[in-house]
Amino acid sequence: MKVTTKAYGLIDVDEQQRITFPQGLFGFESFKEYILLDAERQPFYWLQSLDVEEVAFILVNPFLFRSDYEVEINDDEMREIGISGPEKALIFSIVTIPAEGPMTANLQGPLIISRETRQGRQAVLADPRWKTKHDIVAELAAAKQEGPVPASNARKDPC
Repeated sequence: MKVTTKAYGLIDVDEQQRITFPQGLFGFESFKEYILLDAERQPFYWLQSLDVEEVAFILVNPFLFRSDYEVEINDDEMREIGISGPEKALIFSIVTIPAEGPMTANLQGPLIISRETRQGRQAVLADPRWKTKHDIVAELAAAKQEGPVPASNARKDPC
């Protein structure tokens, strides 16, 4: 299918890249259909709205810079989007790139996407360790000093 994107203009995408957020994202509840794209710069992705081309989010896998990251949401919320176990989920954090200051990731409000149903939801985590602004570069540097992320947490494959 052809999609007009904020980052790349008009492109062809595979239907398998379509992600539905039945409840939308916080602040963007009316936008439910998106596509997940590789960004030109790894390890980032684009989540592009299919409703409005100007609505797009940069995503990152939080496990790449926080090996201790934990996403705890209840089983009912997981079942709503068709996730039967953690290995069936993709986890992303929304990235903010301000004009001034560090690039940050929202670890308090992760996006959880079912690998099978291609449905997702945004969670709100109650754990006080996770904030809406984690300095990605600083935490990547700290993670490199700690050593490699265990393979079970790395989940680099987006689909």
